[in-house]
Amino acid sequence: MIAAKLIALLAAAALAGSHTPAAHAARPAKPLAGKVVGIDPGHNGGNFSDPSFINHPVWNGREREACDTTGTSTDGGYTEARFNFNVAMYLRAYLLREGAKVVMTRKTNHGVGPCIDRRAQILNRARADVAIDIHADGGPASGRGVAILTPVADGPNDNVIASSKRFGRILLNRYTELTGIPISNYDGSGGFAPRKDLAGLNLTTVPKVLIECVNMRNPADAARLVQPSFQKLAAKSMAEAITGFLKTRR
Repeated sequence: MIAAKLIALLAAAALAGSHTPAAHAARPAKPLAGKVVGIDPGHNGGNFSDPSFINHPVWNGREREACDTTGTSTDGGYTEARFNFNVAMYLRAYLLREGAKVVMTRKTNHGVGPCIDRRAQILNRARADVAIDIHADGGPASGRGVAILTPVADGPNDNVIASSKRFGRILLNRYTELTGIPISNYDGSGGFAPRKDLAGLNLTTVPKVLIECVNMRNPADAARLVQPSFQKLAAKSMAEAITGFLKTRR
């Protein structure tokens, strides 16, 4: 008798469980679940403090060049390293919400390095599905706008040239649409500049581009880039471009 009552209670509980609210239903997978995204915020805030390390030569895939540089700054002294890092951290937050695993080449803005070859190694070893190098340019004051720097085949990067260019096109379109920053009127052509002198692009084995978000020496660009609202918008455009690229990647 007791056993029969127990079986009846268990059956009732199972029946009730089959009518639980939709809140307990399986949640849909996030758009970037299972994806690895690499972010390289160019330079570092502490590079100024150790010129001997920053200036020592490393192999960039074609020749030797300095380990890194300090980067540029606005006329008011706002550094490129700080801008790059802020945008990178906003981008990281967006990507994590979308379910991605994010690999950063640096996690603070008060260190030194890593060198440009090491940055490429970090993202290659992580087997990133896509990666982005975040920079801001120090061009002529009369020039302004965004440029996407793309890799040129040189051996290690041969298999990701086409995919990098496709990511670059998606990124340029989304960035200009969302931020309102125009295509560069002094760097590259139509917003793109193939480069064979940058370790991050020469040594990459994952799809990657370098974005020069603005010209820090241009008054109009400089006035916007220091604003957190602009930095968040720039990061949002990058996140949307990354998601768009990975959704359509074959």
